[in-house]
Amino acid sequence: MSSSELENQQKCTDNLQEQASKVENSASKRDSAPEAGDDQGFAAAEQYKNKGNDLLKTKDFTKAIEMYSKAIELYPTSAIYYANRALAHLRQENFGLALQDGVSAVKTDPSYLKGYYRRAAAHMSLGKFKLALSDFEYVSIKFIKSDLLYSCWKCVSRLPSAGPMIRTPSLSIPNAIKLLKCAPLSELLQWISPRRRYRRCIEIWRTSVSVKMSMSMERKKYIRFTIAAIEDDYKGPQLEDGKVTLQFMKDLMEHYKAQKRLHRKFAYKILCDIDVYMRAQPSLVDIKVPDEEKFTVCGDIHGQFYDLMNIFEINGLPSEKNPYLFNGDFVDRGSFSVECIFTLFGFKLLYPNHFFLSRGNHESINMNQMYGFTGEVTAKYTSTMADIFTQVFNWLPLCHCINQKVLVMHGGLFSSDDVTLDQIRRIDRNCQPPEEGLMCELLWSDPQLWMGRGPSKRGVGIHFGPDVTEAFCKLNKLDYIIRSHEVKDIGYDEAHNGQCITVFSAPNYCDTMGNMGAFITITGNNLKPNFRSFEAVPHPDVKPMAYANSLMNWLA
Repeated sequence: MSSSELENQQKCTDNLQEQASKVENSASKRDSAPEAGDDQGFAAAEQYKNKGNDLLKTKDFTKAIEMYSKAIELYPTSAIYYANRALAHLRQENFGLALQDGVSAVKTDPSYLKGYYRRAAAHMSLGKFKLALSDFEYVSIKFIKSDLLYSCWKCVSRLPSAGPMIRTPSLSIPNAIKLLKCAPLSELLQWISPRRRYRRCIEIWRTSVSVKMSMSMERKKYIRFTIAAIEDDYKGPQLEDGKVTLQFMKDLMEHYKAQKRLHRKFAYKILCDIDVYMRAQPSLVDIKVPDEEKFTVCGDIHGQFYDLMNIFEINGLPSEKNPYLFNGDFVDRGSFSVECIFTLFGFKLLYPNHFFLSRGNHESINMNQMYGFTGEVTAKYTSTMADIFTQVFNWLPLCHCINQKVLVMHGGLFSSDDVTLDQIRRIDRNCQPPEEGLMCELLWSDPQLWMGRGPSKRGVGIHFGPDVTEAFCKLNKLDYIIRSHEVKDIGYDEAHNGQCITVFSAPNYCDTMGNMGAFITITGNNLKPNFRSFEAVPHPDVKPMAYANSLMNWLA
């Protein structure tokens, strides 16, 4: 074990020992009756909590949060209320607020396990895996669960304090666990390391992944797959001389509608070509829309392939006369992300100057591992392809500027003033999204109704007000900005005196939200946005998050 690992383990040990001490001092707090003066407030708070629970079951998360908030106002010393509200925030992807409630639950009652689970889920959603692991360690050590029994039994014989008798092969698991509970915490951490107890967790929730291959190695990998033989029984679409054609795209969409899979030879070829193309693109792409010609901007798709097909049914297939911009978050959540991304990449190769793709916060390895895309690619193809997607996503442009007047990005604006378009152009984007700075805020920030700036409810990026938007547009001579990133009831929203427009194109998001989707159309000589809302369409019986890691579903 390296010195850094030993240092980290010691820090973890100290932290867990401190938490364990708090638990021992307050173990009975949660179950004790409220004081006499609090009886009436507690009873009313319980009613609000029960209403919140009912709303949570019906997936009305906003109203559930309101009920839990009222319960907290009346009786702020119940960790359950904070933990339940944290769950509702998690379901709304307000990870920053969920983290705050998880922390409050733990502070209110350190013996309440769900507080640690909620805090861990928020940390994991924010990519803070080491902090999440600390909560897992504490819960598993103080309250050993059945899924840990075998690993505990394997490791317990190594505890020095257990004595020689524990090392006998005949020791039963229950007796080993009894001895394990009596062992000093420092020894327990020493022998049952996070790597052993949560090996699968660590493998899945890696803090970062970098596909470190030289260009020559990448090219060899692509070539190896693109020369793969096509089986005789494959009846699906095929590239013509290695190129995407309109007929190929039509055949591909019909193939996907029938729940069939594109042959790996052509899938890898599309990835290879899109990788080469994206590497040559700038971080900010300028788009020129001619007078009188229509241009369409779509928001998040999130793996909802059949709703993507509905957009093309309503608004027409992409073409040189019907250009599109899809504004990030093409994958994750929905369980047809592979079908979505190959459709979008195919049209990009077919119409490179009339079909545009921006990077969203879900085009990143952390999000893909948590919310399903990595699992889906691995299930439908290989883990190697999932790694290649990570590299390709790194090269997606961060934003687009239409006719020098409309800036389109996935998230929003910045924590600092005086940010110019030239600064955005100079962003080195070939990386995983950082936790702060221009790239982070382009992918993660959200607008707020009040002036100024504030912390993000997501825990990443910022909230920016109407004055921030106005100043940014004035400095860069823009009419308005278009962003996505947020579910809207009718699929779109106009804020900040019309200078900040949100568009979201995944209706009935995750089959639960009941929202409409929308897209925006403009013309080159009239940049006034026109909105078209649409309902969700039926899809095959594959539930959202079907390929997401089970640990994330369990935490939520």
